[in-house]
Amino acid sequence: MKKKKTLRISLIVFGALLAVAIVVRLALPPIVKAMGLHPDYEGQRYILPEGRALIIATNHDQLGEDERATGVFGSELTAPYYEFLEGRMYVDVASIEGGEIPFDPQSFRLLLKSDYDDRMREDPVLQVKVENSLEIDKLDFTGYDIIFLAGGWGAAYDLGYSEVLGQKISEGYAAGAVVGGVCHGLLGLLNATDEEGNPLVKGRRITAVTDKQVEELHISITPQHPERELRAAGANFESSTAFRDFFANHVVVDGRIVSGQNQNAGPEVANLMIKVAGGTRR
Repeated sequence: MKKKKTLRISLIVFGALLAVAIVVRLALPPIVKAMGLHPDYEGQRYILPEGRALIIATNHDQLGEDERATGVFGSELTAPYYEFLEGRMYVDVASIEGGEIPFDPQSFRLLLKSDYDDRMREDPVLQVKVENSLEIDKLDFTGYDIIFLAGGWGAAYDLGYSEVLGQKISEGYAAGAVVGGVCHGLLGLLNATDEEGNPLVKGRRITAVTDKQVEELHISITPQHPERELRAAGANFESSTAFRDFFANHVVVDGRIVSGQNQNAGPEVANLMIKVAGGTRR
């Protein structure tokens, strides 16, 4: 009798703990979203039928020397991809070296992933594109209306150092492309120049990941930090802040350069790039 009572109590406790776990799992994502992570985009959306967009991401998959996996932050590639696709555009996905694009596994965790990431998991077309990304050296950037630079910690190791990327962006920009991106992706503009041969970012209003966010996340081992590098290159850097900048959101349009502060800005940046490229309202 005593054993049955003990078993019954154990089952009640287990059931209660399971119920609490389910409630927490269901409640936390909307709470985190309300705090500012991956907010629902409620702005105007645009279309550019048969326009062409190029999304560029990192090939770097290791953070420092501690062997921690990194790469592109999921939503910084998936959000613009699906917004461009819904904008009736053709979308290519490329990287510095071509081939597989590594994703930061942290970005797919329950509280960090976005609806766009879930969509990719059910999309064999995008899966093939990120597993077999195009090599930037073999692409003609002048054939694109939009050139979007995805971020993530991995981008701090290759986008800002690639002279080929800088040259290709310069050629695309001179041909009339709208360029930009989010987060660490904006490092890819550092080697680009305008039509007069001046640094593309010099004197331009641009946002990207802040030094404050880098410090708050305790990931300062990357060789480049967007705010620091962009300021040093002459950009008029601006941003928003929050109790943690990871939850902040800021988007800047300066001519044909559109930039977003971090992972929260992807959908807005994508739609504003379509608008600037000549798109019309959906």
